Amino acid sequence: MTRRNDKSTPSQGRTGQQRLTAESVTLAYDRRTVAEDLSVAIPDRSFTVIVGPNACGKSTLLRALSRLLKPAQGRVLLDGQAIGSLPARTVARNLGLLPQSSTAPDGITVAGLVARGRYPHQGLLRQWSAEDERIVEESMTATGVAALADRHVDELSGGQRQRVWIAMALAQQTPLLLLDEPTTYLDIQHQIDVLDLCADLHEQGRTLVAVLHDLNQAARYATHLIAMRDGRIEAEGRPGEILTAALVERVFGVSCRIIEDPESGTPLVIPAARRPSGGTADRGPGDGRSGEGQDGDAHDGDGQDGDSATAASGAAGRPAGSPAP
Repeated sequence: MTRRNDKSTPSQGRTGQQRLTAESVTLAYDRRTVAEDLSVAIPDRSFTVIVGPNACGKSTLLRALSRLLKPAQGRVLLDGQAIGSLPARTVARNLGLLPQSSTAPDGITVAGLVARGRYPHQGLLRQWSAEDERIVEESMTATGVAALADRHVDELSGGQRQRVWIAMALAQQTPLLLLDEPTTYLDIQHQIDVLDLCADLHEQGRTLVAVLHDLNQAARYATHLIAMRDGRIEAEGRPGEILTAALVERVFGVSCRIIEDPESGTPLVIPAARRPSGGTADRGPGDGRSGEGQDGDAHDGDGQDGDSATAASGAAGRPAGSPAP
């Protein structure tokens, strides 16, 4: 049974300084600027989801937060220190990343790839242990790939490979986990499985930041929602407080109604019906052009973001709220 989102969960996480922040960053690829003077603080112990139209800068922001992209100006801070100044192993022990696209080494097995998530925890005084083996097995089981452990990654379907990469990120066991479109290539069942797994990790105390395609999935699972457009943040906060028809139209250019999801109690975006060509059809109370009942305002610049304002999922699932270099 679907559990309703706990609206008493604080969007801000624990009080005090957030562990991951960006301060007045300018993000660019060569000479093309994606975002300027952008600041964001990820609430600790939140499940933060970033949404927005194509090329708005959301995956670029995630790359900067994970240290894959160095800001042209400003800085990204991890535990109050510039993330670019920290040793790679220190970052990898605290922050894991599932990028939008990954390439596995030739001939590597599923178990071998997932085991790489444990590398940041190895050292001269700590070699591979029974605990590492247990964590790898648990990560494969949690993502439904344990039966594929001895298969070569390059033999798998796109959806299977995606779950293997998620298993590797889980094996890294970082308190912060960033996921760039983690449901890509997955059918609806596995999308729900992955997002439920993310919800479990959030409930265990981890901070998650994800870029998602689907507004309704974002509203259902996020405890903190960030809506971006043209390299800037248009709104952020609890989905139930900021996701309105006015915000959706401003950010995505889509007329809609916002109703309560009967399964989760979270906002559900219903796009306005198509007007038949050659005439005006009668539109009933469900046309939602004005988003009645809603007041107020509610891939990326790197060319890799295939995001859209998908608002038709509403699929049942439980709400919840490759390693960094």
